[in-house]
Amino acid sequence: MKKSNSLFGNIKENFPSGLVVFLVALPLCLGIALASGAPPLSGVIAGIVGGLVIGSISNSNISVSGPAAGLTAIVLTAITDLGAFELFLCAGIVAGIIQLALGFLRAGSISNYFPNNVIEGMLAAIGIIIILKQIPHALGFDKDYEGNEMLFTNGINLNYFSELYGAINIGAIVITLVSVSILLAWDKIPALKRMKMLPGALIAVIVGILLNELFKRTGSSLAVGLDHLVSLPVTRNFDDLKNLITLPDFAGFTNYKVWVSGATIAVVASVETLLCIEASDRLDMQRRITDTNLELKAQGIGNILSGFIGGLPMTSVVVRSSANATAGATTKASAIIHGALLLICVLSIPFLLNLIPYATLAAVLLLVGYKLAKPATFLHFWHLGKFQFIPFLATVVAVVATDLLKGVGIGLAISVFFILQGNMKRAYYLSRKKLEGADGITIKLAEEVSFLNKAAIKKTLKNIAPNSTVIIDARTTSYIATDVLEMIQDFANIRAKEEDITVELLGFKTSYQDYESHQDSHVEITHKRAI
Repeated sequence: MKKSNSLFGNIKENFPSGLVVFLVALPLCLGIALASGAPPLSGVIAGIVGGLVIGSISNSNISVSGPAAGLTAIVLTAITDLGAFELFLCAGIVAGIIQLALGFLRAGSISNYFPNNVIEGMLAAIGIIIILKQIPHALGFDKDYEGNEMLFTNGINLNYFSELYGAINIGAIVITLVSVSILLAWDKIPALKRMKMLPGALIAVIVGILLNELFKRTGSSLAVGLDHLVSLPVTRNFDDLKNLITLPDFAGFTNYKVWVSGATIAVVASVETLLCIEASDRLDMQRRITDTNLELKAQGIGNILSGFIGGLPMTSVVVRSSANATAGATTKASAIIHGALLLICVLSIPFLLNLIPYATLAAVLLLVGYKLAKPATFLHFWHLGKFQFIPFLATVVAVVATDLLKGVGIGLAISVFFILQGNMKRAYYLSRKKLEGADGITIKLAEEVSFLNKAAIKKTLKNIAPNSTVIIDARTTSYIATDVLEMIQDFANIRAKEEDITVELLGFKTSYQDYESHQDSHVEITHKRAI
């Protein structure tokens, strides 16, 4: 039976995943706002805009947008530097305008150059970080803000484990274990798995609330305190709501620091978004491809609107997108539902949301993290060989040790190194020893020979012994890079004459200017040995 492709045609199917993302996103929005030095509700506003506005415009079926941990340091620095959150909101608007322009300039195409092993490495690293960051919440230790994706923010704290041990809360551990058991049961037992409108995460949250309320009412020492519960501002009337929303100071547009901060946010947010989109498309079971240029436009519009109504800047976020995919989302209706739930619940039942233990939400994220970083993923890349595994593993280690952008940058650099090295090996370079005794050497050029082959061809020509006979065959070659062509000409016209090497050039053209693409080029070398 063919499923409906309309936006609201499958709300019933995507409501459970939207609910799960809402539960995950709520503390993240609050935590990131707190860490950014911004009003608490600014993170929630960004989450609402990310779900309703960006979710509606984007054609990504899996990704979810909202305030991002990767922007926290930039936002905190900008607010401190500008001296007022109202001025910073102008920087968010500037960032949105720049992103919108990047979308029209089709800058989203750079995402096509992110290798799959680097993207998968980033996802596995995020999974590891989620697990490591949620373990303290699962144990009752809430010193670190929710949504922080850096393990070593201020270096390695040697007192961390002693602090963690001293803050362990048995009640939080009980709630975590019960929540994990519920989530696993909903994932493994067919009868429960078929209850689409009652996702395991919702049941876990309800049971977590009831358990803690039971502990409190019975005076049990297992009860967890307010510092281990969701903390959302409660609005009792319209005036309270007005006081929570901050509007921009438009005088900020005359401040050059606002434009510098906006440009910085635009670049970082755009790169993080494109990385997340590539990752989300990998998580999509139907492997649908997102229009990255449209995504940049959607992010730009979302950030402009968020800035105008007092929200933080945002990106497409890996944690929320991963939770969305894990919960079974099939279309972008899930992201929109999560935004609608944020809006409705924050306005109507904040007192109820404030009863949710962080331990229950930690249980949800622990399973999300495991699915991203499961051992099968590492084994998969191990079996693909070192050219795939080493960049994958390097990305994992680098993202965990630094942050998302730096880690992916390191992974990309190592991946490019292996591409260059592999390209050289595809040139079939033979050592001087293997060329000794050959009375006829044939170097057959491939259809396309790029500058990447220059080093391999240069080494091969260098190792040809004096008094040899060499045939360089370019009859099937449609393109030769200029620097490679000049090197071959220098060999034939200068060195060959000096060392009595007989060179025969076959099929070379006078011009190769019509070439447009030179991917996967290589050189094949064959030779005959003297009898």
